Amino acid sequence: MFEFEIQQARSAELIRRADEARLVREALRARRAARREARRDAAPAESHTSRSRRHGFTRAA
Repeated sequence: MFEFEIQQARSAELIRRADEARLVREALRARRAARREARRDAAPAESHTSRSRRHGFTRAA
């Protein structure tokens, strides 16, 4: 009987750890999505010129 109780407690602890890890992953995923959204919304406002950074000709060696 004692082994069964230990196994039940261990199982409950593993389930709690898995739930906690899942919450952490979801929070990180939401934070990344929010940063991505903010970056996407701010990108046109940060552009100062319509010219691209690339030059028309390659550099000579």
